[in-house]
Amino acid sequence: MRLFTALEIPDAVAQTLWPIQAGVPGARWQKREQLHLTLRFIGEVDEIEAEAIDDALAAISVPSFSLALKAVGSFGGKTPRDLWAGVTPSESLNHLQRKIESALQRIGLEPDGRKFVPHVTLARLKAAAGGLVADYLTDQALYLSPTFPVKSFCLYSSKLTSDGSIYRIEREYALRVV
Repeated sequence: MRLFTALEIPDAVAQTLWPIQAGVPGARWQKREQLHLTLRFIGEVDEIEAEAIDDALAAISVPSFSLALKAVGSFGGKTPRDLWAGVTPSESLNHLQRKIESALQRIGLEPDGRKFVPHVTLARLKAAAGGLVADYLTDQALYLSPTFPVKSFCLYSSKLTSDGSIYRIEREYALRVV
């Protein structure tokens, strides 16, 4: 089973992403059910490891908070491979991500070697022209979603298909109400 933790994107916020998911020929835009904000990629695990992960995540106690998506960017430098929406700076989000990372390391998972860059992937790119991507980033630079409450985080499973990944929420973990 391939797992990761993430925040769900509320429908009201997803609706603000649809209008900006256009304008780059060759981009494979994410479908509504694929939109999420990854907190920690876990990878392939067996059933016993999945249970230990669930137990570790269930023990996390973090206050709820609010968040907004802001601006757009790309990964891949001169050969962009992804387009994404970023988030407004949030110490609460960073705190939640650190708690998840710490809980997973305590049960024996290797540290995530990547720096946490909170984002929602909007599109996958195969051969998009760099100039068109740069134009897209300029056109959407002022994107800002409504602020939304973060009351939980989720453990997702991921199945890779030729049409993209299929994500399923395996478990939801409530944050403390403040």
